[in-house]
Amino acid sequence: MTLIKSISGIRGTIGGPAGDTLNPLDIVKFTSAYATFLRRSGQSSHNRIVVGRDARISGEMVRSVVCGTLIGMGYDVIDIGLATTPTTELAVTMAGADGGIIITASHNPRQWNALKLLNHLGEFLTKDDGNEVLSIAEKEDFEYADVDHLGHYVSDGSFDEKHIDAVLALRLVDQPAVAKAGFRVCVDTINSVGGVILPRLLDRLGVSYTILNGDPTGDFAHNPEPLERNLSGIMEAMRGGGYDLGIVVDPDVDRLAFICEDGRMFGEEYTLVSVADYVLAHTPGNTVSNLSSTRALRDVTERHGGCYSAAAVGEVNVTTKMKEVGAVIGGEGNGGVIYPESHYGRDALVGIALFLSSLAHKGCKVSELRAEMPEYSIAKNRIDLTPSTDVDAILERVKEMFSDQQVNDIDGVKIDFPDKWVHLRKSNTEPIIRVYSEAATMEEADELGKRLMQVVYDMQ
Repeated sequence: MTLIKSISGIRGTIGGPAGDTLNPLDIVKFTSAYATFLRRSGQSSHNRIVVGRDARISGEMVRSVVCGTLIGMGYDVIDIGLATTPTTELAVTMAGADGGIIITASHNPRQWNALKLLNHLGEFLTKDDGNEVLSIAEKEDFEYADVDHLGHYVSDGSFDEKHIDAVLALRLVDQPAVAKAGFRVCVDTINSVGGVILPRLLDRLGVSYTILNGDPTGDFAHNPEPLERNLSGIMEAMRGGGYDLGIVVDPDVDRLAFICEDGRMFGEEYTLVSVADYVLAHTPGNTVSNLSSTRALRDVTERHGGCYSAAAVGEVNVTTKMKEVGAVIGGEGNGGVIYPESHYGRDALVGIALFLSSLAHKGCKVSELRAEMPEYSIAKNRIDLTPSTDVDAILERVKEMFSDQQVNDIDGVKIDFPDKWVHLRKSNTEPIIRVYSEAATMEEADELGKRLMQVVYDMQ
């Protein structure tokens, strides 16, 4: 069993002893620390916090503990129920709240859950703020409200519709063109909140659809990470014909992957690339993605006359860099689209609406749209860690071995060769080293990644 405490929140498996898993005692401690941080940082002008959750089996238990703790800390709770991560982010600003807690373990399997923490802008905490929360939790440096100053609880299920309204109001979302195109799509919502909100979005867009795994039970029909090896069901449905596009989201609907009309993967790395190509054609400007994302975004950005920048992995790092360079779009290669005209958060609803608008304008098949993009292949491997693994020493040794190449160490170690790259970094969410590599072909990319993995194995 596992409990991971990081600047982005607390994540772990359900069940087991306190301190080793995600359990009620640790949920209370971390929630109390977060509430204390908000009050001390001066972000508590309205004394209210939004809570939303995905459909995980443990979600109701975690929600009850979180909401009760916040009330005990003297905060009013706006419980928006089953809600996507981007919906919860938007709800913070729409409700004028001081912050928000998203109860979701994103793409992790069913036995996991997590608390993701938002500031008053509906954005993830910065590194310094996250470290302050961790410090408060470690010291148990918090105090609960007396009986006359307890918070209040309100349930508000209106934010799904408000989120959809905001998406359809975006300048580059062309609902009439999408409706006129008569698209038919197949959607895998992996038994979570996508099954609640995506049918409503597609209805409003005028798109016909079939939903797979739509019942939000949290008992995922397959591994919930939207990777090709987990998507045989929808890929088979697409190969059967009758659909223009396949859409796949993760349990909290901030990641987005597409499938071509012939059942082939569009490539999750190309979700952001294709949406950026559409946005840049109408709004010239700069872009940002993280170090583990495809070079294709750089190529598309430069083709439109903009400048591309890379950030450390992690949504808050990407959004910070986007603000710094004034990016008109950005995100992460895992299918995360961040469109500042909406908000600074990965949002699959925004990605779907922009992609369908682009497809409607171009009047082409999804496979033809994919063929317009620069061609790279990216291999994603992992090294499982043991308690004795010295990750910092390993990464330092890798830097020394490849000192004759271009090396970036702002987040792990990325080695840029003239025609390929490989990036090794310790995951913030799992006890692993992620090894991502990209080259002209999948075989070459995978070979590069496996070569670096062997270097690590030899050093353990």
